[in-house]
Amino acid sequence: MPTWDFDTPGRVRLDLEIPFGRVEIETGADGSTHVSLEGNDSVTRELVEDARVEAHQRGENSEVIVEVKHRGFMFSIGRSPEIRLRVICPAGAEPTVRTKSADIRARGTYGSFEAKTASGDVQIEEVEGDARLKTASGDVSLESVGGQTQIQSTSGDVALQQARGEVVVQAVSGDLWLRDAGAGVHANTVSGDLRLEAVVAGVVEAQTVSGDVYVAVRRGSRVYVDATTISGSTGSEFDLSDAPQDEPDAEADAPLVEVRAKTVSGDITIARAPAQAQLPAG
Repeated sequence: MPTWDFDTPGRVRLDLEIPFGRVEIETGADGSTHVSLEGNDSVTRELVEDARVEAHQRGENSEVIVEVKHRGFMFSIGRSPEIRLRVICPAGAEPTVRTKSADIRARGTYGSFEAKTASGDVQIEEVEGDARLKTASGDVSLESVGGQTQIQSTSGDVALQQARGEVVVQAVSGDLWLRDAGAGVHANTVSGDLRLEAVVAGVVEAQTVSGDVYVAVRRGSRVYVDATTISGSTGSEFDLSDAPQDEPDAEADAPLVEVRAKTVSGDITIARAPAQAQLPAG
């Protein structure tokens, strides 16, 4: 299994591309980046041998490039051919990953993250900045994003635990589940369900044709609701009025959540989410 070790001071950018298999990224190394590539049969081992792996210094920043190219049709009798790319890099690195069908798993904390895959799943722990992900049929799972989140998916599901910035999701048949949204959410799908467990501020635009929409607003926020469906049902714990409503415990400068939900045949539910727990004073 070939391996490479690079000194990578400053901000680190990763440019990673493999056709299929697994991409595993982990933060932890300080000032250095470790790369390993492994194939599980003669064909993939040959692709690994021909891989482009190199590092460059660009001013005070570093860039690591891993490129495994494969053109044509892959046929194998027995186990599926697989290329495994593993990268250990400094915390705050900024990966860009491109693949046709490889799964992507990233553990640790990243400055930003971009990924494009056709059928591979994407799992990412923490992104301090922006996350931009595009997949056809792979599922997407993120623990935390500090900046803007942009996700395009055809049939894969999207799960996001915490988003401190704006979230933009475009899907066809995949579902969206978002546990905690700190800013606006713009989600559009054809048949997927949209479920937002807790929104504290910003504009929520949720549109779907046949999927259901569920939006819960944190207690303490002011609320404006505009919900429309043609043949689905609508249920709301808030009045559907033309003016924002103040929660009983909302302060005068409380954040405003504007909910604009629209479906053709899907159901719409607008609910109250519990107030966020406060840590005890030290």
